[in-house]
Amino acid sequence: MPPVVLVHGFGTSARRTWGSLGWIDLLREAGREVHAIDVLGHGAAPKPHDPAAYADLEGWLAEQLPEGPLDAIGFSLGARLLLGVAAERPGRFRRLVVAGVGRNIIRGDPEYRRRVAEAVAAVQRAEDPTMAYFSALVDRPDVDREALVALLGGFEANIEVSRLTRITCPVLVALGDRDHSGPPTELMAALPDAELRTLRGVDHFATPKSFDFLDAALDWLSEPGG
Repeated sequence: MPPVVLVHGFGTSARRTWGSLGWIDLLREAGREVHAIDVLGHGAAPKPHDPAAYADLEGWLAEQLPEGPLDAIGFSLGARLLLGVAAERPGRFRRLVVAGVGRNIIRGDPEYRRRVAEAVAAVQRAEDPTMAYFSALVDRPDVDREALVALLGGFEANIEVSRLTRITCPVLVALGDRDHSGPPTELMAALPDAELRTLRGVDHFATPKSFDFLDAALDWLSEPGG
């Protein structure tokens, strides 16, 4: 089996998403080599404050990948980036798992992104529960708020359907039935070889902690072939 790449979501890190929740340990126990990547602007990665530095975030991620065909799991921003890399580099991945994405990466709301940027930049906690989550997420000593705002301003989160149709590997889409990123209809229709796993009672932010998501991802990556 090939190595497994893990790519976290916005505002967190490889250690916080995959390390502290047990993903890395479980994959290694299954005999897999694991590469958990900190996305530019996060964790131990560089944190530029210029939005232009994030314009080709897909290309940046592609350069961080180990050699050879890979399996990969991505959540939210990480899922969006992996789909972009897979679209431009057919054959790079054997199997993909993407979680926390759906309609939001095809028809994303610019107003929502603006509100997230305000919540990230603000020192005072937002009142809206979703925006308050983002405020709390980045309220840590190791988080660079200015870098995250720059990412939101420099990276195009939406992905064209025509690019998704070029992805050749099997893709598992895991989405909570309470996730604001859905519905997954357009994403599933665009991907040539995809299956959907609906996570019951799970919202966007609880997805990485979902045992159903963990089980589905491990099962998907244990399948032979591409």
